[in-house]
Amino acid sequence: MAKKRIYEIAKEVGVDNKVVVQKAKDLGLDVKNHMSSVDDSQVAKLKNSFQNSAPAAKSSNKKNKIKISVSSIRKNEKKQEDNNSSKNSKRRNNKRRSNNHGHENKNDRRNNTGKPKAAALLQQFKQKQRAEEGQLNREAQKARKEYHEQLRHPKQEQPVKDNKKTSNHKDNKKKAEPVEKKVIGPKILKPSPARLKKQQPEATKELVQVTIPEAPKEEKRGNNRGRNMGKPGRKGKNQFGNGRSDHSDRSERKRRKNKKRQQEQKPKKTLTKRKERPLPETLVYEEGMNAQDIGKLIHREPAEIVKKLFMLGVMTNQNQSLDKDTIELLAAEYGINAEQKVHEDISDIDNIYDKRMEESKESKNQVKRPPVVTIMGHVDHGKTTLLDRLRHTHVSAHEAGGITQKIGAYQVRLDDRLITFLDTPGHAAFSNMRARGAEITDIVVLVVAADDGVMPQTVEAIDHAKSANVPIIVAINKMDKPGANPQHVTEELMKYNLIPEDYGGDTIFVNISAKTGQNVDDLLQMILLQSDVMELKANPTEMAIGTVIEARLSRGRGPVADVLIQQGTLNVGDPIVVGNTFGRVRTMTNDRGRQVKKATPSEPVEITGLNDVPESADKLVEFKDEKTARSVGEARAQQALQKSRENVQHVTLDNLFDTMKKENMKEVDIVLKADVQGSVEALQQSLEKIEVEGVRVNIIHSGVGAINESDVTLAGASNAFIIGFNVRPTATAKSQAETDGVDIRLYSIIYKAIDDVTAAMKGMLEPTYEEKVIGNLTVRETWKVSKVGTIAGSFVDKGLVKNDSKIRVIRDGIVKYDGEIASLKRFKDDVKEVKQGNDCGLTIKDYNDIKVGDEFEVYEMQQVEPK
Repeated sequence: MAKKRIYEIAKEVGVDNKVVVQKAKDLGLDVKNHMSSVDDSQVAKLKNSFQNSAPAAKSSNKKNKIKISVSSIRKNEKKQEDNNSSKNSKRRNNKRRSNNHGHENKNDRRNNTGKPKAAALLQQFKQKQRAEEGQLNREAQKARKEYHEQLRHPKQEQPVKDNKKTSNHKDNKKKAEPVEKKVIGPKILKPSPARLKKQQPEATKELVQVTIPEAPKEEKRGNNRGRNMGKPGRKGKNQFGNGRSDHSDRSERKRRKNKKRQQEQKPKKTLTKRKERPLPETLVYEEGMNAQDIGKLIHREPAEIVKKLFMLGVMTNQNQSLDKDTIELLAAEYGINAEQKVHEDISDIDNIYDKRMEESKESKNQVKRPPVVTIMGHVDHGKTTLLDRLRHTHVSAHEAGGITQKIGAYQVRLDDRLITFLDTPGHAAFSNMRARGAEITDIVVLVVAADDGVMPQTVEAIDHAKSANVPIIVAINKMDKPGANPQHVTEELMKYNLIPEDYGGDTIFVNISAKTGQNVDDLLQMILLQSDVMELKANPTEMAIGTVIEARLSRGRGPVADVLIQQGTLNVGDPIVVGNTFGRVRTMTNDRGRQVKKATPSEPVEITGLNDVPESADKLVEFKDEKTARSVGEARAQQALQKSRENVQHVTLDNLFDTMKKENMKEVDIVLKADVQGSVEALQQSLEKIEVEGVRVNIIHSGVGAINESDVTLAGASNAFIIGFNVRPTATAKSQAETDGVDIRLYSIIYKAIDDVTAAMKGMLEPTYEEKVIGNLTVRETWKVSKVGTIAGSFVDKGLVKNDSKIRVIRDGIVKYDGEIASLKRFKDDVKEVKQGNDCGLTIKDYNDIKVGDEFEVYEMQQVEPK
C-alpha cells in the first residue's frame, strides 16, 4: 500500500507542516515530524479533517486574499513605536547580545498570548471580504500577471496608482533599512524557516496582500533559534524589534508566500519513463566481462542482471568478472545466442592483407585496373632493352655490365590504357627477386633470345610463373640477328608445356626485336587482350594495400620504398605499416619522377616517411590512425627481434658434436652494404652458399646506403672486412678505414664479389700437405765411422734423392724407421741431389741400424690447394 509523507499532505492542503503534524496527533495518528509516513486511509482522514475545519482555513486553502492599506497600519503603529523606542533601547541591546550567543528565552516566546494587530484588522474587514471576494480573485490574477511580466522585464517599472501611498511606503522603507533585525509582528501563518530568505519589499506595490491565517494558534519558534529576530513586547508593542515596522516584516513574508504559490501553480514536469530497448539476437561477449559490461550490450540494468544471476544460483555483484559458462547461462536465460568475441591480431598484416583482398573481390565498387606485367628471362636476352623500347629510355646503359640488378617498375600508355611493367634481373643470384615479381604480377612476358634458345634462368622463370598461376606470353627477341631461329625456340619451349596457339595451345607467341622495335606494338596489344580476358578489377574506395618492390636508404630522404598499390587508394599523409616498419606517407613519386598526391591500384610509386628500411616483398597495409599503425609496427619489430633470438641454437647433448665441429670452423666476418634491399638479400644469400671446407661466411651486418663510420667501427672491432655493392664510402669512413686498417672492397657486378670472397675463404685455411714419393734406393754396402755413424752406400733405383728429403727405411716390407737425411755425398763431395742410376752415400739422422739389402723410400710433403 502506497504511503505519503506529512510534508506532501501539507503541500496538497496548503498549510504548514507543523499544522498537519499537530492535526495528525489530535486524530491519534503515530506521527513525529513532517517526514513521517501515513497510509491511504490516514491520508483521507487527515484531508477530511481539514475540509471540515473553520471557514478561515477554507479561505486559506483557497488562497483568498484581502486588501489592507499600508498607510492605515503604519499610522496606528507609528506613535507606539516612537514612544517605546527610547524606553526599550537598553532592553533591545541586552536582548541582541543574548540572541548572538544563542541564549534565547523560549518560554517568553512560547507564553506570548497578545492578540496581533493584523487579526483585529482582519475582523474589521471580514464582512467586506465576503462582498469583494469576486473582485479580489480578479485582482489577484492581475497581480500574478504583473509579477510574471516583471520577471520577464526586470528593468521596466510597475505603474504607480497612488503616488501618496507609494511615497509613504518608500519613506517607511528607508526608515526600516538601517536596522537589520526583524520585528515580531502579528501572529500570522509563516512559511517554514528554510524558506525565510532576505528579500527587499517592492516599492512599486500599492497594496500589501496578507494570507488569512488558519487559526490564531501559537507556533513553536525553536527553529528560529540563532536568527536575528526580536520578541513581541507587552500589549502587542514591538519592544525588541529590529527597527522595522510590522507591516514591512509581514510584506516580506507575504512575497515569499506569493512566490511559493506561483511555484506550486506551475505544472510539474512529468518524468519520462525509460523505454525498454529490445534484446539483441546475439550477445558477443569476452571472457571476464562483468554485469555492467553485459548490461550495456543487452540494454538492461546491471541490477537486473545481478538479480537474474542470483535466481540462477550465482552470487555476484556488478563489478565481479564472469566466466564463459556463466555468461552463456545468462544469455540462455534471456533467450539470446551467446558468441565469444574472436580477437583479431592486428599485428598480423599478412592476414589483414589477404582479408582485404578477398573483401575487395566481393565489393560492388570495383573498377577496371591496368594489368601488371613482369618481364622475365635469362641474362642478356634483352629484357631491359625491350623495356627501354617501351619507355623510350635507356636503362641498361646505366647497369654495370649491362645486367639488371634491381627491380624497376614503370607504366606504359597505349591508346589511353596503361600497362605496368616490372623488370626483374636475370642473374642466377636474383632468383628470389624473380619469384617476388611473379607473385605480384598478372601476366608474365617471357623473353627468349632467338639465337640462344632456352637457358637455365628461362626454365626458372617458367617455374616461377606456373607456381604463381600466372599466364605466360612468350616474346622471342633478337629477330634482327642473322642467326635467329624462332622455330627452334618454339620447339624447345613446347617441352615445358608452352604450346603456341598455332599448334592448338593457349600460349601467345610474338616474334619481336627490342632493338629495332619490330612487332613491339603487337606485343602490347596481346597484353591488353589477355588482361581483358582476365577481367582485372580493383576497389579504389577502400584503404590501400600493396607490396614492396624494392627499398633503400637515401641520404637526405631517409628510408625509401618502391611499392605497387594493389587495392584501394594511397594518399599522402596516410598512416601505413610496411613489414616491420611504420610511418606516415610523406611524399609519393611516380615512375616519371613527378610527385603525386595519391596512388591508385596497379600504380607503382616511391614513398618516404617510414621509420626504417623495409624488406623486399613486405606487405603494405594502411590503417585508420597513426597511433594504431605505430603500435602494430612496434609489435612486429619486437616479434622479429624475438624470433631472431630464438634462432640461436644452444648446446645440448644431442647437438654437442655438431656444435664442436662448427666451433672448429673458421669464419669470414663481412659487413655488407648495397644500394637497394633486393641486392643485399641476393648478395647475402650467394655468399652464404659458398662452400669451402672448414670455413663459413658470417654476415655480421647488412644494410642499404653508403658505407659510414659506424660500419668501419664495427668491422674494426669484429676483425671483418666491408663489401660495398653499388655504394661508396663517405670521406670520413674512408679516412677512418685507412687509420684502423679495415679492408673495404667495392663491387658493381655480383659474381666478382662472390669470386673474391671465395678466394679469401680458401686463403684462411691452414695449409694442407700431401706425401709424394720422389725416389727409391737400395743399400749395397755399409761403413761405420766414429762420430758420424753408419754410412749407407746406396744405388738410386728410381727417381732421385735430395739432401733435405724425408726417408723411410723398409726391411722385409716393414717400415723400420721414418726420418730425415742427415748428409748426402757423391764420391767425396756433398751434393744436393742424386738422380736415378747413380751411386751415393748417405747418413740418416739419429738412426744407425742400417743393413745391406734395406730399401730406402725417399719422399717429400707438398702443399695442396684447398677446394
